[in-house]
Formats: sequence, structure tokens, C-alpha cells
Amino acid sequence: MNTNQRQKKALFIFLLSMCFFVAQGQNKKTLNNQILGSVKKATEYMLNTVSYNGGFVWEYLPDFSRQWGEMEAYRTMIWTQGQGTPRMGEFFLDLYHATGDEYYYQAAEKVAAALMWGQLPCGGWNYIIDFAGDASLKNWYETIGKNAWRLEEFQHYYGNATYDDDSTISPARFLLRMYVEKYDPRYKVSVDKTINFVLESQYPIGGWPQRYPLMYEYSKGGRADYSSYITYNDKVHENNINYLVLCYQLLGEKRLLDPIRRAMNCTLALHQGPDQPGWSDQYTLDYLPAGARSYEPRSLQLRTTEWCLNNLMEYYQWTGDKKFLARIPETLDWLERTMIPTDASLNKNKMGHTKQQSLRNIEIGTNKALFTYRVGSNVVNGEYLTEYGYGEFMKIDIAQFRKRYEELLSLSVEEVTKNSPFQNKGGEQFKFPDYNVLHVFPGAERSVNEILSSLTKEGYWLVPMTMTSNPYIGDGPAEVTPGNYQGVPVGDKYDTSPYPPKEQVMGITTNSYMWNVSQLINYYLKNKE
Repeated sequence: MNTNQRQKKALFIFLLSMCFFVAQGQNKKTLNNQILGSVKKATEYMLNTVSYNGGFVWEYLPDFSRQWGEMEAYRTMIWTQGQGTPRMGEFFLDLYHATGDEYYYQAAEKVAAALMWGQLPCGGWNYIIDFAGDASLKNWYETIGKNAWRLEEFQHYYGNATYDDDSTISPARFLLRMYVEKYDPRYKVSVDKTINFVLESQYPIGGWPQRYPLMYEYSKGGRADYSSYITYNDKVHENNINYLVLCYQLLGEKRLLDPIRRAMNCTLALHQGPDQPGWSDQYTLDYLPAGARSYEPRSLQLRTTEWCLNNLMEYYQWTGDKKFLARIPETLDWLERTMIPTDASLNKNKMGHTKQQSLRNIEIGTNKALFTYRVGSNVVNGEYLTEYGYGEFMKIDIAQFRKRYEELLSLSVEEVTKNSPFQNKGGEQFKFPDYNVLHVFPGAERSVNEILSSLTKEGYWLVPMTMTSNPYIGDGPAEVTPGNYQGVPVGDKYDTSPYPPKEQVMGITTNSYMWNVSQLINYYLKNKE
């Protein structure tokens, strides 16, 4: 091959490669346009067809004849917990940041309007907002709610707000984010109401009740109403502190510093004595560990103890005050003493569990393990009993805690507190991350083309439902229905508690929408020009 031929061949290869790269770029652009169109179509369907007044529950039958939040809901209801309304609002804001399309901000505005409609006069939220009004909500509590054997928090209508399951703090965080997005004064009114609610409901010791305004009216099986107890269950205390810190960082309200400090000190104050240096899920107003729902015995909770250990280390990183580290070693020593025996025969309870892990419920005064099981078939004839034994298990990485503790001790106070939210270094103002939900979902398990092709022509993804429930057919009988209802999530046909479908049922879920759109948008962000 002579020189001229080689030059022509090189030119041909160059032009061919250029055509390939141009075509590849055009293909990416075409796919990105298809992604944006499909995401818009799916969002329009969720907002215009699935939602009710801009709010959401979790899962829906395609004909919307039934729908579920944590429990079955009326069509006029929206949920403030979990993958419900606030999370969808956060997701729409994420899409706004990812695409720059004002449509998604307007979608978030509709969610915000639904939550502000449901914000109670006290400033907090209940689990449920019912646009059909209070009479409809009360009827739900008297029927579906009252007969949920496993979910006692829904068996009584209080009419006040709850911190349980992030039901107040989740919408509060979203509305705070809406305010600082464009500093629209409409949202500041709601933010101020919530901040005042959190401050007003805080006890002098620094903790918070589960529900507020305080009520003491509901007794389950002769037990005292636990909703006024100082609550750590489901991270109530942690979430409230983090919300106040966020408000301080974003709004600069110095009045929040003392409530934050009292709340941090509360975790120290409620730490139990040297024989059992752990924490309970809740405490009476004389600061003693307490039980709550009938399947939550008075005990020390290892799950809550794990959370509190993490929090104390974080408080040290915020403040540099070593009092927050002082009792961590003895707590870790105690946790090691609560590990269950290696003999698997000792690890079996009436539920049939045989896992070899840490204990969960520890009896106060004895360090004995407690487990709870139930007898009966529904909320009318059933009850929960507590016995000694290995019933509920969890895993705590004690070695990792010790390593983190030692690492913190090895640093200077300046190094420890360099990222403290209370450090005012005169730098750039703290801001919300652009994406609060998009990053939560794992990497793609299906290709982009598979996700796009599975979107229906109407604009939704049809997926297997994760829950169903028995429809309400009246209060259960006093007679026990034959069967074993200990190790299953639902009792007899009168129990309205949700459970996984025994046979596959297809439906529409907020989680599948967010998961699929996350995969599409993540691809778009990586490949946009």
C-alpha cells in the first residue's frame, strides 16, 4: 500500500468514526428526549389521576377501588408517612433541579398545598389527611382503624398531631424546603406554625411526647394512655432535633439553640444506671422507662440504644463536649453481655424464630430477654402476651461502635467539630441538597429501554402490590376463629391490618414511580449534553 492509499484509508476511518460518534450523540439525544417525555407523562398521570388534591397514599388498584397507606384508605385520604405525600413532593423538587422544568416545581406546589390544607391548627399533622372532612375521618377510625389488630395507633381517633413515623416532621421538612427554594412567603406561615408546635410540645427535660396537644383519654386493655410519654420510638427524638438544627441552619433562628441543647442533654438524662446503661422507647413524665402499645412491654430497647449511641457521637461532633462520650464504653460492654447464647435450641420462641443475633427487649432489673406474642384471632378477642425468651432479634455492630468511639477520641476538638452545624465560619450559606430522594434508590436492575417500554400508554407502571387487607365487614366476634395467628401479620377476616397478598395483585405504587423515574433521570443526568 503506497502513501496515497494509506492517507485515503486513514481519512476513511476518521470519517467513519466521526459518523459513529455523531450517530451515537444523536442516539443519546433522542433517548434523553424520550426519557424526559416519559418522565413528564408518568408524573402527569401520578398528579392528575392517582393523587387526590395533590396528595398521595402508597399503593392503588388500577381502578382506584381500593388504596393503601400504612392501612387501607378512603379515596379522599392522603398519607403523611413513608412513601406518601411529603416524599412525593420532595421527589418533584428533585426532578425540578434535575431538569430545570418549571412543571415539576408546580407539581411540588400542589403537594405543598395539600399538606398545608391538612396541617392542624396546633401546627403538626396526623398520619392521615381526609379531604372529605372530620366526620369521614372519624368514621374511618371507628371501622377500618378500630379493627386493625396489629396497628393499635389507628384504633382511636384523637384529633391531635403525632410525631410517630415522621408524620409531622416529614411534611415539615418538605415545606421548609419549599420555602427556601424560592422564599415564597406562603410557605413561611406553615414553617413558623410547625416550629412553634415543636417548641411548644417539648417537655422541660428536652424530650417530646408522641402526640400533641396532650391527651390521656385512651386506654387499651387497662393500660395508661402512652401518647403523652417522652418518646424515642421510631426516632421521634432524633428527627425532632434534626429538624430544629435544619431550621437553625437555613433560617438562622437563634431561639432554637436552647431547645436543641436541652434535647441533646435529654438523651444523657434518660440513660439508665450502670447495671443497665441503655435506653427505652418511651418514658413516663417522672422519667422512668415505660411500655406503650400492648405488644411493647416496659423494657430497654436495643434498637433505640443503638440509635442513641449514634446520636451521642454526633452530638460530640456538633459540640466537642466529651460528656456525650462519657458513658459509651459501659453501654457497649452491656450490649455485649446481652448477646444471645450460641445454642440454637435456646433461640426459639413461640413464633418459631431461631436467629442467632442480639436480643431486642431487655427486662429492667434482670437483663432477661422478653418477647411478645399474641393469642386470639382479631382485635375483639385477641391480646398480646409477654414472656421471657428470645423473641425479637437484631444485629448491633459493637466493634464498629468501639472503632468510631476511639477515632473520635483521637481527634482534637477543632477536628471533631469542623463540620458542626453550629460553626459559623462566615462561608456560604447552608442549603438543601439538590436531590433528597433521587439518590435513595439503588442502581438500575433493568435497562432504560425496558423501563420506558413498560410504561403504559396512560402513563403508569403496573407492578406487583406489596400489600392488601381484608375489607371492613363489621367488628369481630368475641369467639376465636380457629387457626394460628401468631406468626402472620393478619388475623381472621375481621382484622383490617395489611398483609402481603397471597397471590400476585398488580397495581400502581408511589415507590415504583419514584424508582423507575430515578433510573431514567440518573441516566439522563449522566448523558445529557
